[in-house]
Amino acid sequence: MILTWIENYWDALVMMMAEMAPYLLLGFFIAGLLRTFVPHTLYSKHLAPRNMKSVVKAAALGIPLPLCSCGVIPTSVSLRKEGASHGACTSFLIATPQTGVDSIAATYSLMGLPFAIVRPIAALFTAMFGGWLVNRYAKEDELLSAEASKTGEYDHCDCGCDDHDHCDCHDHDHCECGEHEHHHSFIEKFIGALRYGFVEMLQDVGKWLVIGLLIAALITVAVPNEWLAALHDYKLLNMLIVLCVAIPMYVCATGSIPIAVSLMAKGLTPGAALVLLMAGPAVNSASMLVIGKVFGKRTLSLYVLSIVIGAIVFGLMIDYFLPQDWFTVSSAVMSGAHCAHCLTWIDWAFLGVFVLLLINAFVMKYRHSHQMSHEHHEDHHHHHEDHAHHHEDPTVVYKVEGMACNHCVASVKNAIDVIDGVTSVKVDLAKGLAYVKGEHDHDELIKRVSDIGYSTSLAE
Repeated sequence: MILTWIENYWDALVMMMAEMAPYLLLGFFIAGLLRTFVPHTLYSKHLAPRNMKSVVKAAALGIPLPLCSCGVIPTSVSLRKEGASHGACTSFLIATPQTGVDSIAATYSLMGLPFAIVRPIAALFTAMFGGWLVNRYAKEDELLSAEASKTGEYDHCDCGCDDHDHCDCHDHDHCECGEHEHHHSFIEKFIGALRYGFVEMLQDVGKWLVIGLLIAALITVAVPNEWLAALHDYKLLNMLIVLCVAIPMYVCATGSIPIAVSLMAKGLTPGAALVLLMAGPAVNSASMLVIGKVFGKRTLSLYVLSIVIGAIVFGLMIDYFLPQDWFTVSSAVMSGAHCAHCLTWIDWAFLGVFVLLLINAFVMKYRHSHQMSHEHHEDHHHHHEDHAHHHEDPTVVYKVEGMACNHCVASVKNAIDVIDGVTSVKVDLAKGLAYVKGEHDHDELIKRVSDIGYSTSLAE
């Protein structure tokens, strides 16, 4: 009995991964191209006016970007600093974490074309609604975020490069950082795109995607069909239950897909599944705390309200007004426990490439963490040896809580880089530590990093 259950669980897991793998690889590749070849100034240039046009542009520009709910916050603050209106920033905050080219491709793989079309459309209109609400009813918060943007404490680099390591300048053909100029050939940019899509993005979303797949396979083989089928006729109740679960937890736009599909296979309505896909990635306790702190309490309330209303409205539209046969569950879930032998060699090839890239991303992430820890111990040792001669700058270690992806690392690093006296910064995502060299004001550093949403303190 146990062996049969394990076999069914493994088959369901393999089928879902095989179904998603080619589309995830395509999505990560396109995400890398967007990240490397589209200049960041494109966004800030179109988002400055305080009108509905900038709100619409912010939503449309945010939908394809592969940013999670933690990475989008410092990016939106950076846009605010560069002149984007408050409503446009809120629209960007709502649209971006719900979608992304990787999650749209993965949605198509497991949920079909109608879901892949409805999901970004729902994100677009919800973001427009939220941006309009903020422009109209949160004018006092505009002053708050404007004042915060003047402090220089957020995701900002003096060279104008955003969301990456200081003076790395992956997003620009030309960037002036002090006296240095960086020119990148097409080949260098293309390699950077591959590195971002297949290493950094997999490091960011890989854990959550694996967790989502494991949970989805568990739901597929362990949850009786009648549990959710009994609630199928209570469509609004389905959505409210999903909202209660989705709002406090964190799940990325891609990792939420297999969970939603497995719940649909057990009787969850398609509309409620859409609610999970919208609310899960965009609203969680961590992001809400930071948005309230940086953009204001009223903006936070309107942010959550617009997502809840938008998710329910589009969910009800799917359940009551659109053909239900458009929103069918993938055969990978419906027959996953019985059809692993149906995979072709092409399916296994894509699955193998995806698994190898995933393992490589995890190994590189933790090898980098180990290397930084080793370098810190070496620096600490040499510092004691050379203390009398002052040959080495002291290294101070800070504990930074709340980092979840490479965008978080870049934001923390950029916030520390501009502090007077800092000569170098290394941030360890896996351990949640920042290694800072140079004589600097500890309180200023803690304040700067805390102000962009990461709880910071001197490590013991």
